[in-house]
Amino acid sequence: RQALEQLHEAWEKTLDALVAALDAREQEAESHSKRVSEGAVRLARDLPVDGELLDVIRRGAMLHDVGKIGVPDSILLKPGKLSEEEWVEMRKHPQIGYWILDGIEVLKPACEIVLTHHESFDGSGYPAGLKGEQIPLGARIFSLVDALDAMTTDRPYRKAMTYDRARQEILDAAGTQFDPAVVARFLEIPAASRISLTLATRSSFAN
Repeated sequence: RQALEQLHEAWEKTLDALVAALDAREQEAESHSKRVSEGAVRLARDLPVDGELLDVIRRGAMLHDVGKIGVPDSILLKPGKLSEEEWVEMRKHPQIGYWILDGIEVLKPACEIVLTHHESFDGSGYPAGLKGEQIPLGARIFSLVDALDAMTTDRPYRKAMTYDRARQEILDAAGTQFDPAVVARFLEIPAASRISLTLATRSSFAN
């Protein structure tokens, strides 16, 4: 048992190092991947989700952008908006991430979240245009938290939104970008326990 625990600890440290390297390449000094991973797990618990799926969501969320390894710096780090041709390249990263992780047995369940985290509930997302429950639950949960984090974080081309404005944006996108059931649960979270991923606090759910 001790050997298994040591192996698990070594694997988690390797995972953390990989995620830190990915965030550093994208100049995410505030640990975006770990932040959204924690937020996704806490929202999942409130749905409620438990057992092995929580760990799948955690790993999938941490590694969601691993496919950006295959995106050129000129696109990934561009300070302004991307051109349509550049978006074509950027939209390849979920599939690239899936290819990278699919060969690692322990990450096979998590790589489905990596592949589908940019799918939209109404079928307008990418890479496959999946719709509704065709999208894994973990990806439907994660995509909301990821969007919240993106909206409440400063970008080179725009300032962060307030939490309340981001919350309204999520409500407006229920049924289109986001699963309405996941949005409904998110909106029910009391003020004292909300996901608060603003640049000032850099926190997830309150304990």
